[in-house]
Amino acid sequence: MSKEHEKTLILIKPDGVQRGLVGDILSRFEHKGLKVIALRMLQVTKDMAENHYGEHKEKPFFGGLIEFITAAPIVAIVVEGNNAISVIRKMVGATNPQDAAPGTIRHDFGMHMGRNLIHASDSTTSAEKEIGLFFETNQIIDWKKDVDYWVYE
Repeated sequence: MSKEHEKTLILIKPDGVQRGLVGDILSRFEHKGLKVIALRMLQVTKDMAENHYGEHKEKPFFGGLIEFITAAPIVAIVVEGNNAISVIRKMVGATNPQDAAPGTIRHDFGMHMGRNLIHASDSTTSAEKEIGLFFETNQIIDWKKDVDYWVYE
């Protein structure tokens, strides 16, 4: 797959699910022209969470991350599109909602860094690993989105 055309993972975290923001958040990606190729609601287990956040294991906030992401269901989404990773990261905004640019998801819906609503893969390597944590290969649907003719030149 070329860098231009990418698959990536988005997680709507427990605070986004509990606040009823799944539809609002998901619609932003669809309206942008990105294609949803997998979607599921799940309860993250402690093992899944520790694997997902493994890079932060030695940091003082690791325990809080695990406790938070396992506290309530999440919605995991795989999206596909041209430069999807960088496009989505811009749409999501800075980790701290107080620093996020107006119009980003975290700015528009978030108030506190510990409740920042969403995770988005930060690289193709992370996306591949993270997609594998939350989805089996047969859960990802390869389909043609006819409207892409009107989204991409």
